[in-house]
Amino acid sequence: MTAMTIRRYQPDDATVLWQLFYHTVRHVNIRDYSQAQTEAWAPDGFDIAIWQQKMDNNQPFVAEINGTIVGYTDLQPDGLVDHFFCHHQYQGQGVGKALMQHVFAAGAQADMTRLYSEVSLTARPFYEHMGFSVVREQEFEIRGQTMTNFVMEKIL
Repeated sequence: MTAMTIRRYQPDDATVLWQLFYHTVRHVNIRDYSQAQTEAWAPDGFDIAIWQQKMDNNQPFVAEINGTIVGYTDLQPDGLVDHFFCHHQYQGQGVGKALMQHVFAAGAQADMTRLYSEVSLTARPFYEHMGFSVVREQEFEIRGQTMTNFVMEKIL
């Protein structure tokens, strides 16, 4: 694989991150969720201004290969990994592992003792491989669709 870099988010990344999120949910998460669920999760016509605000607040780490954004994640001050997405065309190539190791290093640098996330059915095996354990299964509703995910944590 070509060299990957992980950098801080820039506000002009938001549109590309939305596209990455949208296509990952629609192409990858569709394995574990229904068409209606994935459409509710990543809707057509979503207000990009709302997404821009979310990304500006989350301040994600962005993974690039040859200038192409291939994944992103974030680490909130309380240890929450709110978003964790790898481009659907770059799955299984080490992008997720590199991003998660970056999160571990950032958490350790910030003296965090625990990381946690709300993890999709699709991402659960990856999180388990990276040392997270399930705290509980939960259901939530998004745009009229009931979804299942898992609260997972890793003690640092």
